[in-house]
Amino acid sequence: MRTRDNWITRAETGADIPAIRDILLAAFETPLEADLVDALRADSSWIDGLSIVSTDGDGELIGHALLTRCHIGDTPALCLAPVAVRPDHHNGGAGSAAIRAALAAAKGMGEYYVTVLGHPAYYPRFGFTRASTHGIGLTFDVPDEAMMALSLDPSRPLPTGTVRYAAPFGI
Repeated sequence: MRTRDNWITRAETGADIPAIRDILLAAFETPLEADLVDALRADSSWIDGLSIVSTDGDGELIGHALLTRCHIGDTPALCLAPVAVRPDHHNGGAGSAAIRAALAAAKGMGEYYVTVLGHPAYYPRFGFTRASTHGIGLTFDVPDEAMMALSLDPSRPLPTGTVRYAAPFGI
């Protein structure tokens, strides 16, 4: 699907895996996020169709966003992490396009809730709000404004509880 930012977004294919790893290695200071995505692919938290890439007009992979299963209390939810863009394409909309496509794909699959631990000035543009205001917490300390949540269906309020991440996150 072509986005308003002129990025093409789609679910990853097996052929994309090396390029996604390259994006993650370029975007982060350590290989931890790239290794995390590899581990998540082998975990039961992986949901086919929710690893989204953004490509340029030539088909080169530029950005990536991943949603995997987590829980808020006992309620199934999704975790948005990691999100990465090639450093030479920062601020061009590739990450936003991948996130929007991932959220749309999740909604299309009947998912309702998404959490993200990230930059509080970035994620609200997608509808995320401070998780603590909804009674959602973590078992570890982070700045309160960095933990956010979103309901993909306005008629379904966010559940309350502690976020439980997939085992590969190690938290």
